[in-house]
Amino acid sequence: MVFWVGGTIFAYDLRQDGFDVAKGIILCSLVLLVAGAISLFTARLLTKPLALLEAGITAVREGKLEPIRVSRTGDEIEFLGESFNQMIRALAESREEIRQHQDLLEQRIAQRTEELEEAMHRALAASQAKSEFLANISHELRTPMNGVIGMLDVVLQDALTPQQRDQLETARRSAYFLLAIVNDLLDLSKIEAGKMAIERIAFDLRALIRDCIECHAPTASRKGIELNSSLAASVPDFVTGDPLRIRQIITNLLSNAIKFTERGRVQLDVSTATLPNGLIELQMNVSDTGPGIPADKLSLIFEKFMQVDNSVSRRFGGVGLGLAITRRLVELHGGAIRVRSEVGRGSVFSFTLLCERAQRPAAEAAPDAGVDAQAAALAPVGPRILVVEDNAINQKVVTAILAKKHLDVAVAADGEEAIRVLEAAERPFSLILMDVQMPVLDGLEATRLIRSDPRWAHIPIIAMTAHAMNGDRERCLRAGMNDYLSKPVHATHLLQVVDKYLRMKPRPGPANRGAQPPGAVESDPELIRLTKELFFQLAPERLNGMASALRVEDREALAQEADKFATAAKRIAAPEMAECAERIRRAAVAGDAESASQSLARLAMIIDALNKHNDSLAHVN
Repeated sequence: MVFWVGGTIFAYDLRQDGFDVAKGIILCSLVLLVAGAISLFTARLLTKPLALLEAGITAVREGKLEPIRVSRTGDEIEFLGESFNQMIRALAESREEIRQHQDLLEQRIAQRTEELEEAMHRALAASQAKSEFLANISHELRTPMNGVIGMLDVVLQDALTPQQRDQLETARRSAYFLLAIVNDLLDLSKIEAGKMAIERIAFDLRALIRDCIECHAPTASRKGIELNSSLAASVPDFVTGDPLRIRQIITNLLSNAIKFTERGRVQLDVSTATLPNGLIELQMNVSDTGPGIPADKLSLIFEKFMQVDNSVSRRFGGVGLGLAITRRLVELHGGAIRVRSEVGRGSVFSFTLLCERAQRPAAEAAPDAGVDAQAAALAPVGPRILVVEDNAINQKVVTAILAKKHLDVAVAADGEEAIRVLEAAERPFSLILMDVQMPVLDGLEATRLIRSDPRWAHIPIIAMTAHAMNGDRERCLRAGMNDYLSKPVHATHLLQVVDKYLRMKPRPGPANRGAQPPGAVESDPELIRLTKELFFQLAPERLNGMASALRVEDREALAQEADKFATAAKRIAAPEMAECAERIRRAAVAGDAESASQSLARLAMIIDALNKHNDSLAHVN
């Protein structure tokens, strides 16, 4: 507009021929001044609000949720700025809500973590209580069962009328049936608690299978059932595994087959397959001509407390644990079990076990002559045997069994009384049968005291206890005992063990032996061999226990496990392993996780090297 006015005046002066230079300069200056003022006003009116808006948007982009400054221009720029401020307020409110939710979530996570830790501690305490309960209930149940079965065995050896013998044999069968149920329940509890370990020792596989068939032959014969076994030529005589558990697997399947088969036959077939890693796979089939199992029940028979139908338990007895335990035992051996069945034609239970070929053990090469398979034929002039047992019924049972073989038996009610009997004895004792759980002085402490005295250190001590949990045998051997009998003690088994140790020549006491490392086992070769075998069998479990305690930063558990390992290593005179375990214990006490981890790795390397060395020696032998 200003330029138009100036241009009009300038054109008019030229038209009138009255153009004045000074007037033109003043006019141009005035036009420029007015244009500059207008430009400045426009910049202040439009540019500054836009700059403020840009600065606010940049701040928001950088995470600063603060309101932007808005110029009150009353136009679209002011509206846009206010809209941005509303958005910023909404974002700020959302951020605050998110922060509050995050704080609440962190509180809940912390609370849940505390609850989980508390639950974990309760679970660990419950597991410990369960283990203690199993150990105690094992003792409490087996002790009276030992009395019942033992006294029945003793009475059945006397002259009886046919009616009395039939009644007593019925009572004995019922007692064994009750014992089988107790054993199944305890076995299942041990498996579920992870307390059952599989041994790896050499044993005669063919003899074990023959024993299983012979044990079930009378039952099959009474029912008119044919019981046979067939072993392929490739089946080795000796393998490495757990003979007790393999016997239990075969026994469970044969017992089931005979129980449910009314006529026909039961057959055990054994073959092998060689695996690429040098192991052999035992393949066993137990077939019968029983009623068979419906197809819809096959998936249930390996479950706990399951029967094919309700009539089974009423007709045949049992609680439905045998096959569940059998499957778990097979799996612990690295194998698998399956079943094929046809209603009306019978069933075939097939299972596999992984094991290694083994050499005939030295003890098997030259068995003691004169040991009868059914009962030990002991000399008429009986050696002296000390029975240390707090239960009066068990005292009577063991005394009656031994007295029938003309053995001189003395009885002590606890470990302290046993020491007094040994002190006062006019004629030396040849053997001690020692209960473990007793008042005043238990069997383990009593054994340590006896072993520390040169007068009695050579006497064989046999643990005779109702405890049947993992580690009990090891604790007994570590205390200085020579062997282990689990109650209820069978008369034949007891007499065989007694005969075995009475036939051994007495060994000199520790006073005549060379010095041994502190805590090492006595120089009984058999005891040393068994202790070392147990040590290396349980070493992986102990290493896993220490590794688990280290992972969860349980310093107390790690120190305890390391201390137990060090003690066991000293028992077998392994100072390097004992020192490693002691370093782990000290590191746990000091809270030095890195040092504990290094020592644990070193310990695992030592054990692995020794295992490989032992394996190579076994192959050479």
